[in-house]
Amino acid sequence: MRILVTGGAGYIGSVLVPLLLDKGFRVTVLDNFLYKQNSLISECWRENLEIVRGDCRDEETMKPLIAKADVIIPLAAIVGMPACAADKRAAFTTNLYAIALLCSLASKSQMILMPTTNSGYGIGSGRTCTEETPLNPISLYGVTKVEAEKAVLGRENSITFRLATAFGASPRMRMDLLVNDFVYRAATDRFVVVFEGHFRRNYIHVRDVARAFVHGIENFDAMR
Repeated sequence: MRILVTGGAGYIGSVLVPLLLDKGFRVTVLDNFLYKQNSLISECWRENLEIVRGDCRDEETMKPLIAKADVIIPLAAIVGMPACAADKRAAFTTNLYAIALLCSLASKSQMILMPTTNSGYGIGSGRTCTEETPLNPISLYGVTKVEAEKAVLGRENSITFRLATAFGASPRMRMDLLVNDFVYRAATDRFVVVFEGHFRRNYIHVRDVARAFVHGIENFDAMR
């Protein structure tokens, strides 16, 4: 089985891709290497790995990659409210247009597993959110991811994961994630400042995110 992972050299991708390879899948990674990261360099010896430098928003780049994939995992995204607010055009075109493009190019038989975000719930109802809680995004990031989720689920042969806030070590490390930032500040500053301490938020380790995608592939017919 061949899997296409866009943004595969990112925070989640650089943990997921080695796991997919260990499972015996053939993996193609598309990434624009925006952060000049070398997070997959330790995997370059793998015969079942192909790495393509390119843009997920470019139709001519995506067409041949999608055509030979059995499973598509679109991880490429502008992640988080601050990053989306800083470049609204990039947020819209990467988080939504690229997903719509992918859906238009993929056949009905191809599987898509996409991560979305609990930011889609917005402020929420004051209670713990579930899959049945109405979506009410208040940020550009939340809006683009919710609309992308609609596009993916609208084609039916798809799964989306509304991820909790990720944390944990990754070859493409992110220090802007809350738990990672707290650990870093505790280790370097020797104290942590907690804002809005009465808020509740859910978290998930990046390796559990990777395992969730593998579980989704292996149990796709039951989960879609």
